[in-house]
Amino acid sequence: MIAPMTKYSFILLSGMQDSLMDTLQETGLVDISRSSKPVDDHSRELVAEIELLDGLIKGLQKAEVPEGTEPEYIDGDIEHLAGGILMRYSDDAVEMEAIRKQIHQLKIWGNFNPDILKKLDQAGVPIHFHSLPTKQFKPNWADEYPLSVIDTDKTHTWFVVAGEDSLPGEIPLPTQNAAQLEKDLMDRENHYSHVLARVASAKARIPELEEKRARCYSELDKYLAGCTAVPAAEDTLLTYVGYAPTESEEEVSAKLDQAGFLYIKEEAKVQDNPPISFKNNKFVKMFEVLTDMYGRPAYNGFDPTPFISVFFLLFFALCMGDAGYGLILILIGLALKKVDSFKSLAPLVVTLGIGTVVVGFFLHTFFSIDIAKWEVFKPVSFLFLPDQIAGYAGGMVLSLIVGIIHLCLAMSVKAIEAVKVNGFSASLGTLGWTTLIVGGVIVGALALAGVLSAPVTKIVVIVLGVVSAIGIFPLNTKGRSPVVNSALGLWDTYNTVTGLLGDVLSYLRLYALGLAGGMLGMAFNDMGKMVLGDGSNAVLWIPFVLLVVIGHTLNIAMCALGAFVHPLRLNFLEFFKNSGYEAKGQVYNPLRKQ
Repeated sequence: MIAPMTKYSFILLSGMQDSLMDTLQETGLVDISRSSKPVDDHSRELVAEIELLDGLIKGLQKAEVPEGTEPEYIDGDIEHLAGGILMRYSDDAVEMEAIRKQIHQLKIWGNFNPDILKKLDQAGVPIHFHSLPTKQFKPNWADEYPLSVIDTDKTHTWFVVAGEDSLPGEIPLPTQNAAQLEKDLMDRENHYSHVLARVASAKARIPELEEKRARCYSELDKYLAGCTAVPAAEDTLLTYVGYAPTESEEEVSAKLDQAGFLYIKEEAKVQDNPPISFKNNKFVKMFEVLTDMYGRPAYNGFDPTPFISVFFLLFFALCMGDAGYGLILILIGLALKKVDSFKSLAPLVVTLGIGTVVVGFFLHTFFSIDIAKWEVFKPVSFLFLPDQIAGYAGGMVLSLIVGIIHLCLAMSVKAIEAVKVNGFSASLGTLGWTTLIVGGVIVGALALAGVLSAPVTKIVVIVLGVVSAIGIFPLNTKGRSPVVNSALGLWDTYNTVTGLLGDVLSYLRLYALGLAGGMLGMAFNDMGKMVLGDGSNAVLWIPFVLLVVIGHTLNIAMCALGAFVHPLRLNFLEFFKNSGYEAKGQVYNPLRKQ
């Protein structure tokens, strides 16, 4: 749900803004709208400092230091020293790699003496070094030139020619042999070990850089917030406006009263466009990241996250459609808890994995194997989805039913929100369509279940149709002629019917994706069985395991991608469109110390 916000209007003398911002940062609850980009030279300098520190931290974190390296103590400002250390670390690594490549190339030619090559050249017998693809080398060249093949393999042939020659593939005359370069490499490695010792010392001081970066972030945030002041009374006064959740009103007021600032607090209104803060339980909170991908609602709107949390989980599980894949996702989620950069997403991945296990069991599929045929599950076979429902594929029927429920819920939310925002009389058009479609679905379901008899169903349908038609046609827009409303209602009917049909059919993707993943997994299983045969040859178990593991790994990756994108689309397009959701709000971002 959207947390109620309190508006704070601050009035203070010019020059007191730093004191106010310090107090608000310590409180960590008040959001003052501010730019997310630099606004002047000072803020640009702070951003540059943050980027520099961020680069140094990432560079030191990526620098690989062998275990057991004894750090060499470095004294002074780590920010100024780390750049030079990283530069030497990178330069030495590049140079050593280049020397190693040269050594590998020169070892082909053997341990020659470059001085002798120069003397031969001065005596009129230059030595030419050649390297050619083996297919291009012609052995009869040895009859025409004083040629000696040094080495050859399937791809290249290396040879030398004494005296003048015009053969292709000539390379520059080496100035050093492999032995000399190996000595240079040893000297460079000795210097590199000294650099590694300094890198190890610098890595130990990463927390200093992180602390300085956090201070710069806080300073930038505070400065940008301070720049939003509105001057008054010939620049002698400054005014600021901030917002904080109403539930923290006592804490914020106590801090401001203690600091002695003059402020006015009042309930935030829609016209103020306050930042949006969500107040959800732990389960729903995991899915707020998905809502933020689309955008937060207006202050008088509704929080779609509770709906997304349930239906995205269900849709994802239907697209994966395999209990075995769900177990893999749970293991991946548990592993992500140990990775700092992905730790926050770990609970969501585990939850999606659990949902996939439950739905996969309902669909009786485990690594693309139909577990309904296993004897151990015969007693609980009544829990499995039937292969056929009314002559159609069970998965397809289930997808359509889920889609209809999703759309009916969206339309119900739209009607409730319309009445809440615009009033009952101004929402008759929306209420008419909701009554017709949602009521019709409920009546149809009750009739199919045998709860309503045919005569009663007929009467209820007629009543729903008449009541809905009044709102859809003559009274769909308040203050407008019934004739005009009726004409526009016809056009709205065409758009609604055709659009709703397309929306319902769009949910077939849940069945299609689950079916595609299951069939591809079955294909890998069948290929594995073909390789294994009757299982009597123990050696064939190795390719069998490799084929099945690699195949299902690729299938899980592809299924997970589709299971993320398409359920997101169904929520962002079908649900949001039919619920009237609009992302007009800003994320609540309180001024706080980093």
